[in-house]
Amino acid sequence: MTRTITPKGQRGALRILVLLLLAVTGALFAGAAPASAHAALTGSDPAQGVVVKQAPSQVSLTFSEKVAMNDDSLRVLDPRGKPVQSGKPAAVSGTTYAVRLKSGLGKGTYTVTYQVVSADSHPVSGAYTFSIGAPSQTVVSGTGPVAGGGVVGGLYAFGRYASYAGFIVLAGGAAFVLACWQRGAGVRALQRLVVGGWLTLTAATLWLLLLRGSYTTSGKVGDIFDLGLLGQVLQTKTGAALVSRLLLLAAAALFITVLFGAYTKREEDEEKRDLTFGLAIGGVVVAAGLATSWAMAEHASVGLQPGIAMPVDVVHLLAVAAWLGGLTALLVALYRAPAETPVDTVAVHRFSRVAFGSVLALVATGTYQSWRQLGSWSAFTDTRYGQLLLVKIGLVAVLVAIASTSRRWTGRLADTAAATAGTPEKERVPSGAAKQSANGKTSGDPRRAEQLARQRAAMDAARQKRLRDGDTNRFGLRRSVLAEAGVAVVLLAVTTWLTQTEPGRTELEAKAATSSAGSATAPSNGALTLDMPFDTGGTDGKGVVSIDLDPARVGGNEMHVYVQRPNGRAFDIPEVKVAFTLEAKKIGPLPVTPDHITTGHWSASGVQIPMAGDWKIAVTVRTSDIDQVTVSKNAQIG
Repeated sequence: MTRTITPKGQRGALRILVLLLLAVTGALFAGAAPASAHAALTGSDPAQGVVVKQAPSQVSLTFSEKVAMNDDSLRVLDPRGKPVQSGKPAAVSGTTYAVRLKSGLGKGTYTVTYQVVSADSHPVSGAYTFSIGAPSQTVVSGTGPVAGGGVVGGLYAFGRYASYAGFIVLAGGAAFVLACWQRGAGVRALQRLVVGGWLTLTAATLWLLLLRGSYTTSGKVGDIFDLGLLGQVLQTKTGAALVSRLLLLAAAALFITVLFGAYTKREEDEEKRDLTFGLAIGGVVVAAGLATSWAMAEHASVGLQPGIAMPVDVVHLLAVAAWLGGLTALLVALYRAPAETPVDTVAVHRFSRVAFGSVLALVATGTYQSWRQLGSWSAFTDTRYGQLLLVKIGLVAVLVAIASTSRRWTGRLADTAAATAGTPEKERVPSGAAKQSANGKTSGDPRRAEQLARQRAAMDAARQKRLRDGDTNRFGLRRSVLAEAGVAVVLLAVTTWLTQTEPGRTELEAKAATSSAGSATAPSNGALTLDMPFDTGGTDGKGVVSIDLDPARVGGNEMHVYVQRPNGRAFDIPEVKVAFTLEAKKIGPLPVTPDHITTGHWSASGVQIPMAGDWKIAVTVRTSDIDQVTVSKNAQIG
């Protein structure tokens, strides 16, 4: 006896699911910790837009995570556009990389361009300027590397979409046949669907492997067929992942051959049951391996908790394939299955349960992934990644709503196969020719009898198709599943876009670092503002401390200190202390203890700066009896 989920039970499960989602999401975001993925530039020396008195000996860049560089990853161009770097870029320490400059550089504005590959396989590029002596005109315009963009970037994005779609159809279609409708293994339309998924994924993987070199370097179409670049790609983590995917696809080809070959010929129940079990185990192993080829080279492989994030990402991809790939297979079965083997109610009920379990898995894994890539509620609206994620969540909600309609149609669906089986035999002999055959008048003409038998079979099939298509419930199920598939196509496009977008957590950290670096020099009106992120490591120990110094000149100054959480809200801490040090003149540290004014605000008057220079401003933040940290930044005062 097949157990089905009633609409009332579905609504109760849905309420529990929503409450669980809210509880888990709130707990995760409340305990957000730092992470990184999709490298971003967080600092540079010389800094962007600064004017230095003497030519620096090198230019250094600091990223949010370790990156991969080649000989041309870091370039410095003079005002006339000529390269002035000397040698190859090299790692200085941690995530800081530098390239030495030629001696005797003249005054003017210099352009720094960078082009690197982050640990999650995405190319990161950009450019900025600094000046020696005084700003000048420059002929450099739009020289920033085009890695990850242009025609090659578009082709690469299409390849990623095709690879996801191929995997979903391949894994989900095969799962639908084994878990929901084993008779479907002999249906030609389903065979073509699954084989088409395998061909799409294989072609897309080769396509990505070929494009990868140009995508992460020059961005030129002409470099797509550069065998030297292809050799470099094969030595990278992404290249290894793509090659692994191709090897697993060879195993998937063997799986498909057995599923649609030997499996369909098995008639004995025990023998077919054993083969089903073996195919199920092998299919899960191959599908999980294919999913791992994405997890090992993208966002999940770097940043916070990669040991947890990668298995979670694999489960997420498998759940997507089971739901959306199975949905595609069901749609094909409803529209293209032959009249003699229509998809039955039991198969639809089984897929409904598989889809519901997949949604539960997607909620759990998606919540974890959202917390990991965003880190705060504000990132949903303040970053492009968060905005795209909101769109994805909205599409999933629409998909679940349509799926609930499909489940209602499933509950009403009549078993047309049983109805057809109960049709009197006389209704299946509609022509005089058939009656003639029944009376034995053609017994002397075997060819005529065979022809009449074929006609009768064709008429039988046509009549069964009319009965099936005339079923209102089946027609309603067709329309709702078709609507689900349409939303799924858009959802897959948004998901592909998300995988190529800088995570919200990294984007916010990069913005904070950039604004801090950009505010290190007092503007023309004399006021100075410094923003310094801190993390004491304890409870409630993460935030940003801001120093306002006015007029930032020699003599007395008014100082204000503000402490905010990462989401921008002011909050109080037990103690804040500030110290000024002019290391070049061995002056200081000059301690200042500001007075508490209101929540998150401290102030001090008459802060004396004895002489002009590059002052180090250190702020000690204490968030508990034992949790304390000192952060500092240099700024020109006077």
